[in-house]
Amino acid sequence: MATSKTANTYNRQNWEDAEFPILCQTCLGDNPYLRMMKEKYGRECKICARPFTIFRWCPGARMRFKKTEVCQTCAKMKNICQTCLLDLEYGLPVQVRDHALGLKDEMPKSDVNKEYYTQNAERELANTDSSNPGGSLGKANTPNDLLLKLARTAPYYKRNRPHICSFWVKGECKRGEECPYRHEMPTDPNDPLADQNIKDRFYGVNDPVASKLLDRASKLPSLEPPPDKAITTLYVGGLDGRVLEQDLRDHFYQFGEIRSITMVPKQQCAFVCFTNRFSAETAAENSFNKLIMKGRRLKILWGKSQGAKATPGREGGAKLTPVPGLPEALPPPPASKPEENNFFNLASTSGIPLPPLPMPPPQPLMGAPPMHGQPPLMPPRLPPPPGQRGPYPPGGRGPYPPPPHRFMPPPPFMRGPPPNNIPPPNLPPPNMPPPNMPRGPPPNRGAPPTIHYPSQDPHRMGTGGKEQGLNPPTQPGATS
Repeated sequence: MATSKTANTYNRQNWEDAEFPILCQTCLGDNPYLRMMKEKYGRECKICARPFTIFRWCPGARMRFKKTEVCQTCAKMKNICQTCLLDLEYGLPVQVRDHALGLKDEMPKSDVNKEYYTQNAERELANTDSSNPGGSLGKANTPNDLLLKLARTAPYYKRNRPHICSFWVKGECKRGEECPYRHEMPTDPNDPLADQNIKDRFYGVNDPVASKLLDRASKLPSLEPPPDKAITTLYVGGLDGRVLEQDLRDHFYQFGEIRSITMVPKQQCAFVCFTNRFSAETAAENSFNKLIMKGRRLKILWGKSQGAKATPGREGGAKLTPVPGLPEALPPPPASKPEENNFFNLASTSGIPLPPLPMPPPQPLMGAPPMHGQPPLMPPRLPPPPGQRGPYPPGGRGPYPPPPHRFMPPPPFMRGPPPNNIPPPNLPPPNMPPPNMPRGPPPNRGAPPTIHYPSQDPHRMGTGGKEQGLNPPTQPGATS
């Protein structure tokens, strides 16, 4: 069946004539002052092969020109952009969206059946609101967890960059900076993303971008229920003072009957206990990485078992197998009371505590008078000063003669009042020199010896020997 612009058939009345394209935010670009070129029936749709009105525009500076690829009827049936063929709501490929929503493609691929299916779909869309997608997608357009995790929330303008210059890759580009194409090396030709087909993108079959996103979704963390069926408690973390117990109860009551909610403000968490396991699993599945309350994303985990406490030889209530070859445990030390001085663990038969240890006698200070019943404290003997050798004094106890007084008098600030009937000691005045010392000026012992330096030798300084009348030594073999 002919569909060219020159064919005068009944299908000519179904050719598309639009005033504005159906585009996503990324393809439209960030330029608010956009100028488009419109061509009525300018090209055939790459899906249904019907002529449609094409639009061409530049999304921004240093970007390539873009144009519509499919007609608006095909775009409305799949709720996709006419240029990139990605979903208008989530920005994902058709294959990812249909996999998350559980949809199956029922659109025929033969020419006759495809044209008949397109006419019926266009008639159905004309009778409904154009803001909603048609077909099975309009009936199953409900939010999905996988779509919310993979959805692109911001435009990705790098997709509008120019293509790679093939002449630059071969080293033959002569335009330089004026070249409208990118001067970059291409990716690996074996990369699956390097081979993309527009029909595979539309029908959601063998799309490499969709395969990459689904592989990423399979590696996302998930909350697995614990094997213990008695656990019906969920841990809710990340709370603050704004999230109250009533807010948690309003959210979790939809999953089943709640037994109790325990708030722990100090740890900023709460424990929600359900009456049965099915309600707890439903709440965990619908709240893990999805619960946002008062602007905060809450952390959902399973509670821990409240079983038997761990005992020696057990871990979590399970019997542990002993390791062979290890020594036995040492016996505990005997209990001792701090008030008993039983250092040798002697049994007390009388029940009377042991006497306390005797305190050591106080030691007198150096120079203080001896205490009653104790010998006088002698000063320590010191070695002789270096360079002095001589016979020891009579007595042979050290190199020094004994001091004139046995004890040195205490300092003035340590002296107390003299005892009664004892005259004060006859001390010399503070300015008097010690006895047996000369009181005159020090004797003149002569000038110190001159230190000779080699640099001051007059024989090594040239004319110093002549001025002092000294003849320099003659060298052998020298003549005057």
